[in-house]
Amino acid sequence: MSESRSVFVRFFSWIWRALLGLYRLIIVVSVLLLLFALWTALRGGPSVNVEKNEPLTLIPTGALVDQNDTSSRGFLRELGSERPSQTRVRDLTDALDAARMDARIPFVVIKLDDLQGAGLPQLQEVAAAMKKFRAAGKPIYAFGESFDQSQYFLAAQADEISLDPMGSVTLEGFSSYTNYFKDALDKLGVQVNVFRVGEFKSAVEPFLRNDMSPDAKLANQAWLSDLWSTYNSGVSEARKLPPNSADTYARGFAAGLSQDQGDAAKLALDSKLVTRVETQADFRKRIADKVGYDKDKGSFRQIDYGSYLRAVKHEAHRKSSAHKIGLVVVQGEIVDGESDDTTAGGDTITDLLDRARRDDTVEAVLLRVNSPGGSVFASEKIRRAVQALQKDGKPVVVSMSTLAASGGYWISMEADKIFAEPSTITGSIGIFGLVPTIDQPLAKLGIHTDGVGTTPLSGAFRLDRPLSPDVRIIVQSQIEKGYREFTEGVAKARNLPLEKVQDIARGRVWSGAAAKGLGLVDEIGGFEEAQAAVAKLAELQPDTYDVYEFMPDRDWFKQVFGKFLSQSEFSSRMLKTLLPVAAQSEADVLTQALRHLNDPHGEYAYCFCEPSTPSRAR
Repeated sequence: MSESRSVFVRFFSWIWRALLGLYRLIIVVSVLLLLFALWTALRGGPSVNVEKNEPLTLIPTGALVDQNDTSSRGFLRELGSERPSQTRVRDLTDALDAARMDARIPFVVIKLDDLQGAGLPQLQEVAAAMKKFRAAGKPIYAFGESFDQSQYFLAAQADEISLDPMGSVTLEGFSSYTNYFKDALDKLGVQVNVFRVGEFKSAVEPFLRNDMSPDAKLANQAWLSDLWSTYNSGVSEARKLPPNSADTYARGFAAGLSQDQGDAAKLALDSKLVTRVETQADFRKRIADKVGYDKDKGSFRQIDYGSYLRAVKHEAHRKSSAHKIGLVVVQGEIVDGESDDTTAGGDTITDLLDRARRDDTVEAVLLRVNSPGGSVFASEKIRRAVQALQKDGKPVVVSMSTLAASGGYWISMEADKIFAEPSTITGSIGIFGLVPTIDQPLAKLGIHTDGVGTTPLSGAFRLDRPLSPDVRIIVQSQIEKGYREFTEGVAKARNLPLEKVQDIARGRVWSGAAAKGLGLVDEIGGFEEAQAAVAKLAELQPDTYDVYEFMPDRDWFKQVFGKFLSQSEFSSRMLKTLLPVAAQSEADVLTQALRHLNDPHGEYAYCFCEPSTPSRAR
């Protein structure tokens, strides 16, 4: 009995040691594979060979961005995802530019079904690169199961557009709609104390009204019309159609669809928005007849733009130049402190600009701005960093992307030159203050605040007390001072009469085309034109410099476990915690509206002015 037990124990002991050994082997192999993957990624991925007569495929996924999210949240979001949630604009334009002069690339195929969002200026930059590619005598073929408005703008730049028989082209126009919280705030008992200068500074209207004011409607209709006019021109010129064809199509879509018995693909074909109606299988076969069939891919021979960019990089083997143009991207709302995956922190951007200033190999800086603004204090930090670069003899040129308004304009105004696309949204020169107080919701729960202080200002800024007349005077005075500094700064930096700036300011939003006429923008152009301009200011010849992108150092621990909540976040979260379940939805909406308002002085140069464009349900 004892001997049998001993054999039994030895057997299972051996099994246990084998399992432990296998476990350790798996861990070691996993670590080695991870290290190899990281090493490969740092080298730009595995080397790729580009074969002759191999078309380049552009299949953007997710949203077009000016800078990829490199934060821990971005990494975790992409981990295990079949399709990236972001596509960098420069990757598409760089691939097109390299393929334009590459004899191995006969043409480009573009598929846009997974493109989920883009600003019109970003689309214009890709469209410009497509136009140059076609000008080199190489065609572009586009296929889509359906096209929404953003997708179709790029598809329209192709030589041929194929649409699935079950598909459609959906053009709607641009709009500006937002939620208004006055009734919800009254119901919740929240007092959002607002201070502003400028009748067009409509960013605060959602907290004061249940609808858009006449002044805001007037201003918004103007810049939305400019954007729609730009979209129409881009489509009509590319497709060689009469002016305003997109507008005509959108206005007649319901009647046309009814006439064609619901056949949206036929309507698009009859309207000459697409070249042919065919299935993806037919499209692939037609392209395969030109370049051959790839059995592994089950489609025509091809190379995707990411692999192609790696191949071009490996083939170049060019040593880094002794001269650099520093690239700093400001993407997202401007907040006080550090950047995260959706915001541009004043401290982070200032540090990047300072690193560029201290780098002796950096001759100039290109500041790419895609921001609605935000914290005045953070915006001012960035503006001062731009001035410091110029003081050290390094010119700064701003390239405005989709949105460079309010605080986004504040950080741009000192640049030696400002470039914008005709459809860029800019201006919104104005400031507001926003201080939410939650004394009324607390009172409804039987929680009251009382006490004493040594001066009238003691405890006057507590969130659980109503604002006193003295506090209102203090905040309003600071807002007016900030507005004066904003307008005077614009007048000095842009060499404009102060009276003119005061007339075109007042929080009003302008398109890039209108801003050029007003002197707020120097030139109409995209990233490429801005890069050429900053190189010229630095007296650098083409092909004698590198563009080096300064990226923020991400603190993964802080990003995973969060950071100290700002005043507005604290108040909105406290509000949600204390409210009954029936009011949770209103609190959620308010929390989202206040989530990034963390200026230490409660002053904001912010523009709620990004246009809404239609997209298909996914």
